[in-house]
Amino acid sequence: MNAVAFVHEQLTGKKEFPKFKAGDNITVNYKIIEGTKERIQSFKGDVLKRQGTGHTQTFTVRKMSDGVGVERLFPLFSPNIDSIILNKSGRVRRAKLFYLRERQGKSARIKEKKQIHATQRNTAKASA
Repeated sequence: MNAVAFVHEQLTGKKEFPKFKAGDNITVNYKIIEGTKERIQSFKGDVLKRQGTGHTQTFTVRKMSDGVGVERLFPLFSPNIDSIILNKSGRVRRAKLFYLRERQGKSARIKEKKQIHATQRNTAKASA
């Protein structure tokens, strides 16, 4: 490992975030610095894309605010990201969901991926 990568890794630190992908509904708690004050602002929406690798990885989140679509691009390893919360896991067949920009209403919804846990699977097999 070269020295530059080692120093960069020591300064940035590794944060643990949930695994998410395009189509998932997440809440990003972001630190906002206004003068000398610091506060945390939530941005809840659907992930449109993830791109990049390593410490340059970014993701785009889209939400509807008063009928207007708002997109925000976040660096994944930014020191200003306080936490990322996975609300729903979406079922999509694309890695980049730019088609949602032209959609409104029910056609802009993303189906939720249903999770089957091990205990539910065992009881379903036992009853069959």
